[in-house]
Amino acid sequence: MEFVVLGIVLAVVFVAALVTLLRTPTRRELPPPVEAAPPAVAETPAVAVEAPPVVEAPAVLDAPAVAAPATERPPPSAGRLVRLRSRLARSQGTFGRGLLALLSRDTIDEDTWEEVEDTLLTADVGVAATRQLVDNLRTQVKVLGARTPDQVRTMLRDQLLVAVGPDLDRTLHTMPGPDRPAVVLMVGVNGTGKTTTCGKLARALVGDGRTVLLGAADTFRAAAADQLQTWGERVGAEVVRGPEESDPASVAFDAVRRGTEADVDTVLIDTAGRLHTKQGLMDELGKVKRVVERQGPVDEVLLVLDATTGQNGVVQARVFAEVVDVTGIVLTKLDGTAKGGIVIAVQRELGVPVKLVGLGEGPDDLAPFEPEAFVDAILGD
Repeated sequence: MEFVVLGIVLAVVFVAALVTLLRTPTRRELPPPVEAAPPAVAETPAVAVEAPPVVEAPAVLDAPAVAAPATERPPPSAGRLVRLRSRLARSQGTFGRGLLALLSRDTIDEDTWEEVEDTLLTADVGVAATRQLVDNLRTQVKVLGARTPDQVRTMLRDQLLVAVGPDLDRTLHTMPGPDRPAVVLMVGVNGTGKTTTCGKLARALVGDGRTVLLGAADTFRAAAADQLQTWGERVGAEVVRGPEESDPASVAFDAVRRGTEADVDTVLIDTAGRLHTKQGLMDELGKVKRVVERQGPVDEVLLVLDATTGQNGVVQARVFAEVVDVTGIVLTKLDGTAKGGIVIAVQRELGVPVKLVGLGEGPDDLAPFEPEAFVDAILGD
């Protein structure tokens, strides 16, 4: 019996020991949950890596740089010719120096006066204007008698200034009326730089604090409207355009109407570069002006001429003036020719002033014409 009891006790002890041994591995398996903690800690950097939204910030900051051309603020137009006078001096210096050399001779005979005439004619001053200039110079030379270099320069400056017309009204009428914008019609032959001049004028007006709308009425030249659109975007000016080869008069009409609705100061209308020898096209240009005038008067009709064409430009000016009543001349490429006398010739022919001159290919190289600065550039002052 004792053995049975002893056996039972031993069995209980064995079972208890076995249970203890079986529980020990279970406790040793606790580390895996402990090892699970590091992944939780590792997830913290993973949250930091999700910071790409911060990386997108530069893209937002760069957005104004893309829009900058549309809000570009050009410099004002005042004083531009004075700043660009060196370009005129380089092109017109030969003309001025030649006249000064001739008139500074101790003795001025008939041969000398013929050379003076030739110099003026070569510079495209024109026959009638040349004769008047020479007559005035002859009179002054007789009055002065002996002449110092300073007297010769002053005499020549005075006579050239009279020929250029310092008293002509060169005001550019671009101020709006009480209930409508000012309307400026740009006309001229193909290749004179008319569309570019229209864009540069818009830029100059914006620089003077005006609001501008552009009308792309040159619907026959595929790139004209796109070119004008680019100029408008640079200064924040709206552009009204129509389909290619649409009616130019319709586009011009819509531009003025839109300008009135938008309450802008000035509407600039670029027309097709019509050949002055094509009567049908010239008639159409007259139609554009008449259609625009249904909404109010046209304040300016600016004829764009290439200064390098010389007397041919005078012929063009005469024909255009008969069709659309030109109020002012824009001479482009004046820095690229030694024939600055075209200023005198075209004014004398039309009886209207040169109001603007182009002196380079830069966006701010269009300047109001100033007679004194022009004459001083010719004489190299």
